[in-house]
Amino acid sequence: MRNRFADVFYELGQVDPRLCLVVADISPAGSIAKFRTEFPDRFVNTGVAEQVMIGMCAGLSQRGLRPFAYTIATFTLYRPFEFVRDDLCYQNLPVTIVGIGGGVTYSTLGGTHHAQEDIAIATAVPNLSVIAPCDPSEVEAATRWCAEQTRGPVYLRLGKAGEPELTADAPEPWQFGKLRPITRGTDVCILTYGPIAKLAADIAERFRELGQSVSLISAHTLKPLDEDGIVAALKSHQRVVVIEETAPTGSLGHRVKQLAWDSQATCSIDTFCLEDEFIHHYGNHQQLLAAHGLEQGLIADRLGLG
Repeated sequence: MRNRFADVFYELGQVDPRLCLVVADISPAGSIAKFRTEFPDRFVNTGVAEQVMIGMCAGLSQRGLRPFAYTIATFTLYRPFEFVRDDLCYQNLPVTIVGIGGGVTYSTLGGTHHAQEDIAIATAVPNLSVIAPCDPSEVEAATRWCAEQTRGPVYLRLGKAGEPELTADAPEPWQFGKLRPITRGTDVCILTYGPIAKLAADIAERFRELGQSVSLISAHTLKPLDEDGIVAALKSHQRVVVIEETAPTGSLGHRVKQLAWDSQATCSIDTFCLEDEFIHHYGNHQQLLAAHGLEQGLIADRLGLG
């Protein structure tokens, strides 16, 4: 995902002189390095000064440029939060905050680099749209949209590396603010977003092996949430499963349950997310997810898939 973002941003930057990149103490690589080399006047590294990164993006935006703030997710959102809220969201400026490694992607770096609560925090701020693509193709579509949109600030939550393509055969294109079916079915609906969509796809296959017809849906836009689309999924399936890599409070699972209650949906609902705790477990990304209960076998057992 990170590489696809860099490639697309570099491509867009070649034809749109308004695009600029402000980073905070992160080493540019790949196409980001090419962007820095070819367009040095549109690339700034503020160092360990994330508040400056966000404030600078606000000023650049007010001068007609299209700035992207880019670094590890915890440092694009948590450390400069007051600046995100007041400089960007209060002013409703079209700045894209790119958070690399949402959830517990930066597993071995510990809790200081885990963005477990970013979805809850970002969706709570007025005017801030939140996008979490499920694969590199959705990253490309979202990046192109962010480069052109004028509605206001965006938090773009990306994975770090190695995410597979899941939407190559999706029946519908990516559209901001709308659920995107990856596959369509009638019995079970699995809602997911971000890199953990691969795990959701594996669970969907387990259902199919038992003869169930499965809808796998990318809920890539978490704010504004496609409430009508979710209610339709709740009403048209016997079972709805939500799989996400975020803390439970403020999660998509909570929103789905609320919408189910409000719409008087009768389907069963199962939700899976990170635990509401800092887990002091050292390991790679998959091992840390398993420590939080987000592992195929554990989820299959809870769902009765055997």
